[in-house]
Amino acid sequence: MLKLIARSLAGLLISALILTALGFAGTASAGEKKKMPPKPDGDYVPFCTPNGHCYWAPRTVVDGTDDTTKPGGKPAESTIRTPERICLLGGAARPCTSNLGNWSNSQQCYLQRVAPQPLHSDPVWQGHTDGAIWACVHEEETRFVTRWIWLPGRPDTVVVDPMTLVYEAIGEMYLSPPLIKTAPGPGQIGLVNMPVWLWVTKTENTWGPIVRSAGVPGLSVTATARVKAINWSMGDGKTVRCEGPGTPYSKAMGVQNSPTCGHRYTKTSHKLANCKYPVTAVAQWDITWTSTLGDGGQISMTQQAATQVRIGEAVPVLVDPNDNDATAANSAC
Repeated sequence: MLKLIARSLAGLLISALILTALGFAGTASAGEKKKMPPKPDGDYVPFCTPNGHCYWAPRTVVDGTDDTTKPGGKPAESTIRTPERICLLGGAARPCTSNLGNWSNSQQCYLQRVAPQPLHSDPVWQGHTDGAIWACVHEEETRFVTRWIWLPGRPDTVVVDPMTLVYEAIGEMYLSPPLIKTAPGPGQIGLVNMPVWLWVTKTENTWGPIVRSAGVPGLSVTATARVKAINWSMGDGKTVRCEGPGTPYSKAMGVQNSPTCGHRYTKTSHKLANCKYPVTAVAQWDITWTSTLGDGGQISMTQQAATQVRIGEAVPVLVDPNDNDATAANSAC
């Protein structure tokens, strides 16, 4: 009886020491986490994967409350199959998760990412500088055996569903707000009933197309994102939807309308704050994805940026040719 108690206490002590030394499974140190991309509009929350990748994911996905269908609504566009999690030691089933970590069928042990990671001069790296060092723990009778191993990528431990990988791939895109331009631009004054030109500068992160992939052993997804349209809120109650990036203005264009994306104000902005119309451009991103399971779907996200446009009104004024101080007036601020 005393031997049994001693063995149990020894097992608990070793387990506690392992957990203390290794920290939380799959948690990367703060310095190892990649910079978070800009937060998209909507109910998104930060989410970090075991290997330190952090990105924005819908709260419903993180909380597991997303419904594929809603009463009176259409079924979700994506049909998702989650791979089965079968953890085996030899031919015997094992719990896939324990206080020792997550089970790896290929390594035949529970894995936890070592934190902090050992120096690259440590022989356990085997000369590598990529990947990570993991603690491989398995039980032999009443004792735990731990060995450190180098793995080049994510281990075959926790099998995730495709949507988790989709949002990880999106996080790697670092989608950014549109780079908006207007004519008249900042510091300039436009006129009532005169054309205002609107456009955006195209880059991979602000317009697309941009392609990123994410995966685990046995499952990977590829996502492609591109801007479908820009919705311009002009500050006068009007919205202009432009399917393309718009046309940059040049002086050679004169006072003609933009051929692709423009607006005309019917009132001055002198009664508004800062005497300017607040203009917001919302980029509508369409993201399509496919997985190696044959699944696929589409996700919509937005990024926005803002600027201001000052609009005045040209007023004819009678001028005394002998009065050097007389100037043409403008009723703007």
